[in-house]
Amino acid sequence: MELYLAKQDGQKGKKIALDDMILTKDMPTTAGSKMLENYMSLFDAEVVERLTASGYAIGGKANVGEMCIDLLGETSYYGAVEGEDGTLMTASAMLVKNGEADAAIGLDANGTPRRAAALNGLVCIKPTYGTVSRFGTVSIACSGETVTVTANDVSTAKNVLDAIVGHDDKDGTSLPEEKCAKVKAAEFVPAKRVAVARSLTESASEAIKQKIADAVDAFKANGIEVVEIDDSLLLTAKNAWNILMSAELCNNVSRYDGVKYGYRTKNYTTIDELYTNSRTEAFGELLKTAILFGSETLSDYNYMKMYDKGLRIRRVLSEKFDEIFESFDAVLMPASAKSAYTKADTEENKYIAYDENLYTAPATITGVPAVIAGGVQLLGKAFSENVLLDLAKKLEGAGK
Repeated sequence: MELYLAKQDGQKGKKIALDDMILTKDMPTTAGSKMLENYMSLFDAEVVERLTASGYAIGGKANVGEMCIDLLGETSYYGAVEGEDGTLMTASAMLVKNGEADAAIGLDANGTPRRAAALNGLVCIKPTYGTVSRFGTVSIACSGETVTVTANDVSTAKNVLDAIVGHDDKDGTSLPEEKCAKVKAAEFVPAKRVAVARSLTESASEAIKQKIADAVDAFKANGIEVVEIDDSLLLTAKNAWNILMSAELCNNVSRYDGVKYGYRTKNYTTIDELYTNSRTEAFGELLKTAILFGSETLSDYNYMKMYDKGLRIRRVLSEKFDEIFESFDAVLMPASAKSAYTKADTEENKYIAYDENLYTAPATITGVPAVIAGGVQLLGKAFSENVLLDLAKKLEGAGK
């Protein structure tokens, strides 16, 4: 069980663990895949440069599931990470929980950092899409993936987030500095009304329902009005994002062909065999499935029926959130169906990560910010991180 795939010792300052999706020029970046074993980048990711400029020390590269699309890192070429009780954990969550890192920087394409934080009583911030540069990350699904921060407490997570937020000319999706500055606002903003996503909560286990109930009680005790809402439209986010993510992933991983860098098969005589055998031998089963699904989605026959419809659903969901946030400051929902997962769960259902997207896809596909605290998830309108963090402070310490 490897937590750090590469480690830097002897550094001074608060230590940051980087998920192995973040490029570093002095440590390998593998994305949890045999395809990128021992790959060395020629430059650091923008978030790495901003962290070191702010006085943070990079502790090392944390093990991740292959291309970070699985449930909790179980598909990593370097092996899954399990707690003492046999439950699955991500390496970065364990490093933060054990105090080996003050915070962790991850890439959220399929909800993994948020899911891991909720299951381990940690705080995780998925900021508004476009406020943190993705330059120097291993691209998976560019229209929704977001750099995240995981920490043991709200204050630490907020401080690390402030260090990495900001416009970056090298990232074509980066928002203007004046919009990014809204996320950096020093003062937390109190919330007055919180909506509870009824259907999503009812679909979760009793243990998760209890965490939602505890959060509701905490908010009410602080004078916040809490109202259940009809969230049935949000249930469509899962299938829509699974379609869009697989299609974008299919394109992004096409660069791994065994020619310029990465794993190269020894078993080939033609260029077609080089491509096919390199990918067949180096990619894991879940990733291969996602690639095939994405390819089929982008075919002439399915493009309008699936991919274009996924884009339309994204727009409808964004409009739904705009409507919700006219009346509420945040939406409270689960981050996962259960409070713990084991290898047996992933073996029984190989595509469980795509099912668990039910809870994480609404924020991913629309780009709205999400904060995990007390084992639950809070979503808000764009640039409302400080509202969500104020709510998170009221849940701090719960869910551990």
